[in-house]
Amino acid sequence: MDRFDDYELFKTKFFNLSFIDLNLYKEKQMKRRITSLVEKYGFTTYCAFLEEIKVNKELYNTFINYLTINVSEFYRNPNQWDLFEKKIIPEIAKHKNNLSEVKIWSSACSTGDEPYTVVMILNKFLPLEKISILATDIDNEAMLKAKTGIYPSRSLKELPKEYLDKHFTKISDDVYQLSEKVRKCVQFKQLNLLREPYPKGMDIILCRNVLIYFTEEAKDYIFMEFSKSLAKNGVLFIGSTEQIMNYQKFEFKPIDTFFYQKI
Repeated sequence: MDRFDDYELFKTKFFNLSFIDLNLYKEKQMKRRITSLVEKYGFTTYCAFLEEIKVNKELYNTFINYLTINVSEFYRNPNQWDLFEKKIIPEIAKHKNNLSEVKIWSSACSTGDEPYTVVMILNKFLPLEKISILATDIDNEAMLKAKTGIYPSRSLKELPKEYLDKHFTKISDDVYQLSEKVRKCVQFKQLNLLREPYPKGMDIILCRNVLIYFTEEAKDYIFMEFSKSLAKNGVLFIGSTEQIMNYQKFEFKPIDTFFYQKI
């Protein structure tokens, strides 16, 4: 088989192996990423690479980790988190008897920066032992990192000093560890947003800076499933590079930039 002309076959075989449908990702962008990794490991066809990841678990995990584009940091886009604290949480609290009953789902949590940010903000309103957040991702390796709570300082550059001082311990020049009390507030679970059932009755769903990698068809599917997953008056928090143009279709109304409420 000629060099790199087997991408269509690779996508089919990879789906059978992983249940990850590469057709639902933007092709040009995803193919370029995959090609660079396949070449890096010295393979001249995609299917030869696939045969290797079938038997090489470490390379398989490396590939999944690479595919899922784990660019994450604490308190990313601070203005949005400020709005989350000052407007969204009080708005949700109006519809609940007790803020500790609020159900929050970080739907593409990567290395945990996002759900842990939510915990630290919620801790202004609630004691840590009353906070419980669901965090899911397709990438188990990223979630294993999340559970250790160990982060380089670059991941914390946007985090307000009050959170750094209260919840982190410096363990070397450039490395910090998040307190076990904060880590206990997050339950991590593997979930493929394009295949598996979503949790129900959520009050807040976070899905930030993930959907830019998907096709329009895949985005529509995810937004529809998020809508079904949210309770009435629940809020979807998306990323700074994303916007829902046809929000009425999903029974959403915009309540602020990057925040949509289920009607």
